[in-house]
Amino acid sequence: MAKSNPRDLIVSLHDVSPQTREGCTRIIDELAALGVRRTSLLVIPDHHGRGNIRDDPALGRWLRECAQAGHETVVHGHTHQRTRREGEGVVARMTTRHYTADEGEFYDLDQAQARDLYFRGCDDFRAIGLTPSGFIAPAWLLSAPAEAALREGGCEYTTRLGGIVDLQRGTRQASQSLVWSVRSAWRRQTSLVWNAALFRHLAHRVLLRISIHPVDLLHAAIWAQVRALIAEALRDREPATYGEWVRRAAAGPRNA
Repeated sequence: MAKSNPRDLIVSLHDVSPQTREGCTRIIDELAALGVRRTSLLVIPDHHGRGNIRDDPALGRWLRECAQAGHETVVHGHTHQRTRREGEGVVARMTTRHYTADEGEFYDLDQAQARDLYFRGCDDFRAIGLTPSGFIAPAWLLSAPAEAALREGGCEYTTRLGGIVDLQRGTRQASQSLVWSVRSAWRRQTSLVWNAALFRHLAHRVLLRISIHPVDLLHAAIWAQVRALIAEALRDREPATYGEWVRRAAAGPRNA
């Protein structure tokens, strides 16, 4: 039954790959049981160089089934890994090593490098029968030249931690995403406190974004909060994908 005065909930599942397939399928099943049957699946074409999506028929079949059921598949980097550079400054080291554990693949790419990796990822998607419209960089770290490469390459949209970018229309919508960090006990505890507060802070917004990673499943308190916040959000929100939201936003304000 449609909710009165509907608002949107975008649940995105990051780091979908042959390495994480089992956890991802469980997450999608649990989300469906909660009432979320439309998500944005952020797929890594060649996760850390240890397994291309082209070489996992079971994953390809599952992703096609998800797409047919209403989910969206999004290119999520290419290897999701960044090689450390010599002579990096303090900001670069803190951002790429401590914030994201060497996974900020698109953090400081030039335009040609970004274009090449984006097109390679799109080719990998097409090889397994998927047609992506969006690209989201690992850890949302996307250099300005890389964003320009996506725009010139025909990519419809990207997202940042704090917003959504319609690349072809040149519009940006502020929208902070909930996301959990689980690499240490202090990060997990901080995430629980932060996301509870952020959820309350964003309660009045028309759009709520919740970003999940497969490793969240491994931590009972984290996963319990993820499920609880999604269940609460569904009281007055309708699930959507990023692609749907971007196209609807371009068409004009949503009637409440």
